[in-house]
Amino acid sequence: MYEINDWQHVFKLDPAKTIDDESLQRLCESGTDAIIVGGTDDVTMDNVLDLMARVRRYTVPCALEISNLESVIPGFDRYLVPTVLNSPNVQFHNGLLIEALKAYGHMLNFEEFTMEGYIVLNPDSKVAKLTAADTTLSGEDLYAYGQMIEHFYRLPVCYVEYSGTYGEVKKLAELKSALENTRLIYGGGIESLAQAEEMFQYADTIVVGNIIYSDLKKALETVKIKGKKG
Repeated sequence: MYEINDWQHVFKLDPAKTIDDESLQRLCESGTDAIIVGGTDDVTMDNVLDLMARVRRYTVPCALEISNLESVIPGFDRYLVPTVLNSPNVQFHNGLLIEALKAYGHMLNFEEFTMEGYIVLNPDSKVAKLTAADTTLSGEDLYAYGQMIEHFYRLPVCYVEYSGTYGEVKKLAELKSALENTRLIYGGGIESLAQAEEMFQYADTIVVGNIIYSDLKKALETVKIKGKKG
């Protein structure tokens, strides 16, 4: 149930944003494959714990995408560890991970962790500015990143993050063509079932986030992509 390779659709909730109990229930009982808790700003132990406890009322798997060490708490089904590969700052490649391992490595169950090869492509996003990511990558560049992630780093997941902006389908297709065993996750700007279906042509997993907070009905519609390919 908790294997990321089974996920086709997930909702991503920002612990720094407010969601009422009824809306949360509808998300958790929608048939989505998982709930990811994660964000860039104001992610704290308190708001992560609060959101996890509320999601835990339901049977849907719940994962934490780690953005800082202070908010990492036990109780999630899976922990997603991003390494921002198009950032020139090594801190966002492995610096946080090294600090985490020094502090907690002796007590971790490594089977619960999944490393994500992260590629950030929206220059105006908070995460792009924080990591100083090179968002000017061409389709050729992304194909090379895919080869690097699959054949050299051998990461289980490649996560393309457009963070609030709908991305370029052609670039996603180019990246996908370089991947065979690595799972491709797409997140960013999906506001309708049609957009989810378009990206799902190439992505193995679709992440729906911001539209949850502005139009819950449209967000819930995106779950219908499930089962539309093998």
